[in-house]
Amino acid sequence: MLAIKENISLKTLNTFGMDVQAQYFLDLHNEFELFEFIKQSKSWPKTLMLGGGSNILFTKKYEGLILRPMFKGIVKVQETDTKMMIKVAAGENWDTFVAATVEMGLGGLENLSLIPGNVGTCPIQNIGAYGVEVADVLESLEAVHLLSGERITFNNAACHFGYRESIFKRSDYKNYLITSLTFCLNKNPTLHTQYGDLQNEMQMLGVHGIGGLRQAVMSIRKRKLPDPEEFGNAGSFFKNPIVKKKDADRILSDNSNAPCYQVKNGMFKLSAAWLIDQCGLKGFEHGRAAVHSKQPLVLINKGNAQASEIIELSQMIINRVFSKFGIQLHPEVNII
Repeated sequence: MLAIKENISLKTLNTFGMDVQAQYFLDLHNEFELFEFIKQSKSWPKTLMLGGGSNILFTKKYEGLILRPMFKGIVKVQETDTKMMIKVAAGENWDTFVAATVEMGLGGLENLSLIPGNVGTCPIQNIGAYGVEVADVLESLEAVHLLSGERITFNNAACHFGYRESIFKRSDYKNYLITSLTFCLNKNPTLHTQYGDLQNEMQMLGVHGIGGLRQAVMSIRKRKLPDPEEFGNAGSFFKNPIVKKKDADRILSDNSNAPCYQVKNGMFKLSAAWLIDQCGLKGFEHGRAAVHSKQPLVLINKGNAQASEIIELSQMIINRVFSKFGIQLHPEVNII
């Protein structure tokens, strides 16, 4: 018998701290419960999958069923002289998993330290930080279709990863619940320290190796990013804009210090945080919502903010950046 709950508060289950409810809520602890649910799934007209609640903004009561996969487990599945395959269940905490791989001496995930959320949701957004994305190290993932019960393995190419994008954001793939992921990690890792202040941070801390790089990433994130326990937030609210060379050149011609990195297909990535900061919006407040004073990419709930205040603030930022730079920002956060 599935323990489906009714009218459950989501306030502690989303890092923005929105005080809304779910009409129905179900924790799935194992695949037996998952397939029990699938037998009933056609009777539920609307279903949302929730991980750690770290990249979502609820605007009102969710009229439908929220599923939260709680599957646990981290196992080694294959090994060569240079690589290790690690399979991890969807309900594991992301940073706990990253810490475990670093302790095993396996490289590939250390740049993604301290990103909030659960493992199962990381490929949907193709999470990334400091020049590394999940797509760089994901070998494959297993998912189950919530209506048909079909179990399917997606290799890396089948996920169609892009910048904060994957096939699982398409409407025809949103009914797949990811159950586990397999990562290909390096036993002789190469450090990726070319982004941000990672090299300087490692030198300042006097650390080295993948463990030292993890320390540096965590140190920077803790210094710049607000604790959701103090100020509700979803981390980076906006994607870094990917622009054509002519737009990058236009920005750099007037702002030679603007962060700008060449990416695939002759495109360039600009820093959304830098663009927002140049508009003088760091620390800007709108009602009970605000731009964080240390990291303008983060919008915060100062206390009991309404989702409308956060959305209005985000639109003000989008408008100001476009007016000043002619660059369109897009939210990274999922607005429900």
